[in-house]
Amino acid sequence: MRADFNDYYWFAQVVSHGGFAAASRAINLPKSRLSRRVAALEERLGVRLIERSSRRFQVTETGQAFYERCRTLLLDAEQAEAVVAEAKAEPHGRVRFSCPTGLVEIIQASLPAFLQRYPRVKLQIIAIDRPVDLINERIDIALRVRTALTSDADLIMRTLGTSHRILVASPQLASRIDGEIGQLNQWPTLGTSDEPGEISWQLEHQNGQACTLIHEPRLSCGDFSAVRAAAVSGLGVALLPDHTCAAQLQSGELVRLFPQWRAQAGIVHLVFTTRRGLPPAVRAFIDHLAATFPRVSQTC
Repeated sequence: MRADFNDYYWFAQVVSHGGFAAASRAINLPKSRLSRRVAALEERLGVRLIERSSRRFQVTETGQAFYERCRTLLLDAEQAEAVVAEAKAEPHGRVRFSCPTGLVEIIQASLPAFLQRYPRVKLQIIAIDRPVDLINERIDIALRVRTALTSDADLIMRTLGTSHRILVASPQLASRIDGEIGQLNQWPTLGTSDEPGEISWQLEHQNGQACTLIHEPRLSCGDFSAVRAAAVSGLGVALLPDHTCAAQLQSGELVRLFPQWRAQAGIVHLVFTTRRGLPPAVRAFIDHLAATFPRVSQTC
């Protein structure tokens, strides 16, 4: 005979409340029905679970062990329903999102659509270039760019795409640049480092050849949009992520220099602390970023 999950529930209620009468009052079910269902359960199992008389109620040793198993089953069922209820709930609450300063501009265009879709969500963006400690700093999601994904048992990763830094300049400056890639440091350059003095660009040719350019930028700023604007104005050559200058390449405000060369690819990815039990607002924002993060053609 097939098990009836309701019988497990009713038996657990009788034991947890210490008797049929108390359980009947607690779950608003007739005492006689509870008694019949527990008796039917005992008959099906072929074992006595509760010793009972008009003056005595005692759970047998087998009944106690069976009760503990029933409690586990019922708890698992409650948690399973909670997962479904959470998934169906409207996303709400605060989402703390860490993002490198250079990528804020890239994701900001899609933020109004997210907030309009989920009016009960509050989004806090922490624009910062150092790796954050998600747990200690109470960060829900962090956007990172790495040349390799390092495993972390405490973090879940979701890849959004690949970013390449490419050499760009205004058409006017590009028309004056000639020679080999190794001579590029003879021309004015623009940096995205916050460190003073010389910087180096590690470049790779599509055939595998490598080149290191050491130079001192004419202008340097950690904000990609400021460096891009300077490049459009003809102030120097910049090494920028392709997705930050795709529109300017499309419009002709910038052109790509030495298109066979680029910096090592960076993997753009999200990190968060757990896959199960994510608040609906956090899960919704992860899905939104995955759907809207720009994919850039490798030919740009």
